[in-house]
Amino acid sequence: MIWLKKARLAGHIVWGVTICAVVFPWSGHAARHRHIRRWSQRLLELCGVRLEVRELAPLARGRNDTGGERGFMVIANHISWLDIYLINAWQPVRFVAKSEIRNWPVIGWLCAKTGTFFIDRNRKRDARRMMHDLVEHMQQGDIVCVFPEGTTGDGRDVLPFHANLMQAPLHAGVPVQPVGLRYLDEQTGEWTPAPAYIGELTLLQSLDAILRAPPIRARLTVGEPLPTDERTRRELAELGSDAIRRLL
Repeated sequence: MIWLKKARLAGHIVWGVTICAVVFPWSGHAARHRHIRRWSQRLLELCGVRLEVRELAPLARGRNDTGGERGFMVIANHISWLDIYLINAWQPVRFVAKSEIRNWPVIGWLCAKTGTFFIDRNRKRDARRMMHDLVEHMQQGDIVCVFPEGTTGDGRDVLPFHANLMQAPLHAGVPVQPVGLRYLDEQTGEWTPAPAYIGELTLLQSLDAILRAPPIRARLTVGEPLPTDERTRRELAELGSDAIRRLL
């Protein structure tokens, strides 16, 4: 019945495009977040993934200098394209993604419409622009999520962190909230490689592997916020890596 699963998933993607094209232009911030969360939750269901959230700490909300709500940065380990929907099913955020994703059919358009920041890693000027944008949006109340590993792993450990984007929360004066992601076989509770989007695997091959796998439990663990006072970006990256490793 794999074809039926794919047909349902295709219909859900069409529904997402419809929401972004028709509903989003007339929706406020909170309404958009509700749509994103519900759509992401349904996507996980259609992929046979059950989300388990373990919040060991509250969200790192606060107030900015003008009394408005302050944003913060979420950092997470990166295993699969599913990671985006795990996080959005828990708490809608604005992701930072490589510029190539913008050109992916349908998915790139959906990412753009849901507020993704796209960065061209080969252009230093683009990195400076991105830093300015992230600082501004976090100070205005947005939650921004980055995957500091810069690539995907199999989920059994955390790959080395890149420190570049960790400068943004330092400039913005906002905390960093670590989130650990882990995919488990629902029946055995053991680590499963099915969602890992690594090597030469294509997006369609990855999707096929997920849909054919036994039911998956995705564990999302929220850790204590990391203060950014008097730290360098490299120190913050190291603290974040250690924190996420403890959450797995």
